[in-house]
Amino acid sequence: MASRVIYSSSTAPSSSTPISSHTKLPEVSNFMQNANTLQPSSLFSKAITISNSRVSLHSNPINKRSSGLVRCSASSSALPAALLFDCDGVLVDTERDGHRVSFNDAFTENFEFGKSQRGLGVCWDVDLYGELLKIGGGKERMTAYFNKVGWPEKAPTSDEERKEFIASLHKRKTELFMALIEKKLLPLRPGVVKLIDQALANGVKVAVCSTSNEKAVSAIVSYLLGPERAEKIQIFAGDVVPRKKPDPAIYNLAAQTLGVDPARCVVIEDSAIGVAAAKAAGMKCIVTKSGYTANEDFENADAVFDCIGDPPEERFNLDFCGRLVAKQYAS
Repeated sequence: MASRVIYSSSTAPSSSTPISSHTKLPEVSNFMQNANTLQPSSLFSKAITISNSRVSLHSNPINKRSSGLVRCSASSSALPAALLFDCDGVLVDTERDGHRVSFNDAFTENFEFGKSQRGLGVCWDVDLYGELLKIGGGKERMTAYFNKVGWPEKAPTSDEERKEFIASLHKRKTELFMALIEKKLLPLRPGVVKLIDQALANGVKVAVCSTSNEKAVSAIVSYLLGPERAEKIQIFAGDVVPRKKPDPAIYNLAAQTLGVDPARCVVIEDSAIGVAAAKAAGMKCIVTKSGYTANEDFENADAVFDCIGDPPEERFNLDFCGRLVAKQYAS
């Protein structure tokens, strides 16, 4: 079984903490080059020993602070061929105060489907939306919800009209969400720009692979990462594949389109269904936990962190990704 390196925050964002407010992130272990042991961290108060077959924890309480940087050294030949980022929860913690709010606005505002309606009387609260996130894709999420609780009184009754109804709602929701992004009300997560810049500077291909609408993903990449980076990043999103995560279709498509070996791709995900998709595609997968996914089971991930992080609280970098590909952390 593959070795795993895990750093998780005991102070991960809760559903009651607004996404846009970032508290100081906890610090993690120093990686000492050419050593077999990660020095004890204030997070775990344990030393972590890495071998080709296991990761073991040893009690070792300490009082001093660590730098928060996982330092790795990798040659260019050991770098990944591609970094594939999920979007929501990885680039930006969008779900609670972005997508959820936009869904509710679409549900409550006046809109037209065949005839004028005055809202649907539907509101997804924070906890309910967390459950709905187990379903990949916004249209699929709404359909599953209405199938379970009942369709709104004024919704159409035939299957074909209901598909159009959901598509209309989702289109409006996307417009509302893009308005939030264009106003830059939702910030990029720590370390995202750093890791993307490291990849692009070293000739590593970068793509975003998401179940979200392509327009919404493109808006995040263009407005928050900037046009110069955006033109170098390929986007695979929405209905570009018939089956969404946890199906590996979107990652398979990315590898084929980019012309890279899946085994040399590193995926950055934040959810269990994303990890399942990446691993089914034969790729390495690093988890950066988000507000809604902090307590999910990431047993199959190759490494788990609370974020990517910027210095002096950097969790990992491109060299770390390279070492995963080189199988120095996994057998």
